[in-house]
Amino acid sequence: MPSPQTHADGFVPELGRSVSINHAAQLLGVSRRTIYNRIRDGRLATLRTRVGSQRVLVASLQQFVLVQPSRCSERAFL
Repeated sequence: MPSPQTHADGFVPELGRSVSINHAAQLLGVSRRTIYNRIRDGRLATLRTRVGSQRVLVASLQQFVLVQPSRCSERAFL
Protein backbone atom coordinates (compact mmCIF):
# COMPACT_ATOMS: atom_id res chain seq x y z
CA MET A 1 0.00 0.00 0.00
CA PRO A 2 1.42 3.42 -0.95
CA SER A 3 2.34 5.98 1.71
CA PRO A 4 0.32 9.23 1.90
CA GLN A 5 3.11 11.02 0.01
CA THR A 6 3.13 8.46 -2.86
CA HIS A 7 0.41 7.99 -5.45
CA ALA A 8 -0.84 4.51 -6.36
CA ASP A 9 1.27 4.54 -9.54
CA GLY A 10 4.45 5.23 -7.53
CA PHE A 11 4.67 8.93 -8.42
CA VAL A 12 6.10 11.00 -5.57
CA PRO A 13 5.17 14.69 -5.86
CA GLU A 14 8.04 17.08 -5.23
CA LEU A 15 9.10 20.57 -6.16
CA GLY A 16 10.74 21.00 -9.53
CA ARG A 17 13.46 23.53 -10.15
CA SER A 18 11.00 26.44 -10.32
CA VAL A 19 7.55 27.33 -9.00
CA SER A 20 4.91 29.89 -9.90
CA ILE A 21 4.74 33.25 -8.13
CA ASN A 22 1.59 32.06 -6.32
CA HIS A 23 3.25 28.84 -5.17
CA ALA A 24 6.33 30.71 -3.96
CA ALA A 25 4.10 33.03 -1.94
CA GLN A 26 2.31 30.05 -0.38
CA LEU A 27 5.59 28.31 0.45
CA LEU A 28 6.97 31.38 2.20
CA GLY A 29 3.68 32.40 3.79
CA VAL A 30 3.76 35.86 2.20
CA SER A 31 1.81 37.80 -0.42
CA ARG A 32 2.45 37.82 -4.17
CA ARG A 33 3.49 41.48 -3.83
CA THR A 34 6.20 40.45 -1.34
CA ILE A 35 7.50 37.86 -3.81
CA TYR A 36 7.67 40.51 -6.55
CA ASN A 37 9.47 42.88 -4.14
CA ARG A 38 12.02 40.17 -3.27
CA ILE A 39 12.56 39.50 -7.00
CA ARG A 40 13.06 43.20 -7.65
CA ASP A 41 15.57 43.63 -4.81
CA GLY A 42 17.51 40.54 -5.91
CA ARG A 43 16.69 38.20 -3.03
CA LEU A 44 14.79 35.75 -5.27
CA ALA A 45 15.91 34.56 -8.71
CA THR A 46 13.49 33.86 -11.54
CA LEU A 47 13.36 32.56 -15.05
CA ARG A 48 11.01 33.30 -17.91
CA THR A 49 9.18 30.52 -19.72
CA ARG A 50 8.84 30.47 -23.49
CA VAL A 51 5.43 32.13 -23.21
CA GLY A 52 6.74 34.85 -20.90
CA SER A 53 5.56 33.61 -17.50
CA GLN A 54 7.90 34.37 -14.62
CA ARG A 55 8.81 31.48 -12.28
CA VAL A 56 10.80 31.55 -9.06
CA LEU A 57 13.81 29.23 -8.81
CA VAL A 58 13.44 26.78 -5.93
CA ALA A 59 17.14 27.14 -5.09
CA SER A 60 16.65 30.86 -4.48
CA LEU A 61 13.64 30.14 -2.23
CA GLN A 62 15.72 27.69 -0.22
CA GLN A 63 18.54 30.22 0.10
CA PHE A 64 16.06 32.91 1.16
CA VAL A 65 14.70 30.61 3.90
CA LEU A 66 18.24 29.94 5.16
CA VAL A 67 19.07 33.65 5.31
CA GLN A 68 15.76 34.83 6.82
CA PRO A 69 14.12 31.83 8.54
CA SER A 70 12.10 33.87 11.04
CA ARG A 71 10.17 35.62 8.28
CA CYS A 72 9.25 32.47 6.36
CA SER A 73 6.42 30.05 6.83
CA GLU A 74 7.29 27.03 8.96
CA ARG A 75 5.58 24.86 6.32
CA ALA A 76 8.00 25.87 3.60
CA PHE A 77 9.73 22.92 1.99
CA LEU A 78 8.40 20.29 4.40
